Amino acid sequence: VFHGRIVVHKAAREMILLRGDSVLRTYRIALGRDPIGPKLREGDGKTPEGRYTIDRRNPKSAYHLSLRISYPEPHDVERARAGGYDPGCDIMIHGLPNGMGWMGELHRQRDWTAGCIALTDLEIEELWRITPDGTPIEIRP
Repeated sequence: VFHGRIVVHKAAREMILLRGDSVLRTYRIALGRDPIGPKLREGDGKTPEGRYTIDRRNPKSAYHLSLRISYPEPHDVERARAGGYDPGCDIMIHGLPNGMGWMGELHRQRDWTAGCIALTDLEIEELWRITPDGTPIEIRP
């Protein structure tokens, strides 16, 4: 089991597993369909930016496994309410849509999620096995 943290660099399309300052694993990722900038509202196609945790897992997801990111946190909700809109929810790290695992790394040719972080099915299986709930995740621009 992994006891460390996850750091996502959106611009580089990479997710890094760290224990202290040691890089344990790096994944290439796909993001929300409009990835530049922080997520502000439901339907904006953006992946959130900030500090969160992995707070739940869904083995029966519409995608090959999913790990839920704790977005929206109270500050995200407050910012959205101040703007008069819904912050959105259900931001996940997940594999490919069920039945589409054959795509493998091809899915990374463009950003395609609604705001989630996508891996190949084999990568999400690895992450699922080693990442406990409560793991911190920092999503950087």
